[in-house]
Amino acid sequence: MLTVSGLSLIRGERVLFRDFDLALASGEAVALTGANGAGKTSLLRALAGFLRPEAGAIAFADVDPTEARAKHIHWLGHLDGLKGARRAREELAFQAEWLGADAAGVAAAVDVLALEPLLDLEVRKLSAGQRRRLAFARLVAAPRPIWLLDEPFAPLDARWRAALGLIMQAHLDKGGAILAAVHDPLPVPARAVEIGR
Repeated sequence: MLTVSGLSLIRGERVLFRDFDLALASGEAVALTGANGAGKTSLLRALAGFLRPEAGAIAFADVDPTEARAKHIHWLGHLDGLKGARRAREELAFQAEWLGADAAGVAAAVDVLALEPLLDLEVRKLSAGQRRRLAFARLVAAPRPIWLLDEPFAPLDARWRAALGLIMQAHLDKGGAILAAVHDPLPVPARAVEIGR
């Protein structure tokens, strides 16, 4: 689904890595590991199209990279990307519409992530874990094959880490793929790739 060949990334004056190769297959989860500052987030941002690599190629199966980034990738960054002044219902509706989700997809996300009690609250009043569940809802509401996740479980308690693990496994079982920058193990079988060795 995704192939990285000879990738080199530089941030400021610092070389994060050179000649990096990676292949991500359908149904596979890859956990990017490494020290803080090694380049895990930068790699995800390059794959999502937010950073330009110094060298190398990024290919998405038989899909043009621009189309892949617009229609085939979900990006969930370390920051949740939610607007604090909106009510959770309005934020979810905005994100769902932006991503092309239908009403059934939104309803499924609300159900699976137990968001109903939160929908009338302003996003800024939600806990960090509640905000992460709301951010994760867009992945459920508007299915896309490749998930790029940056520390997806950082603010979650054990119950919700396990629950999101089930959501991730369901995504993999349907042929989706996950590439996640992590410090803790993913709650699904995953191949570890260390950055910055």
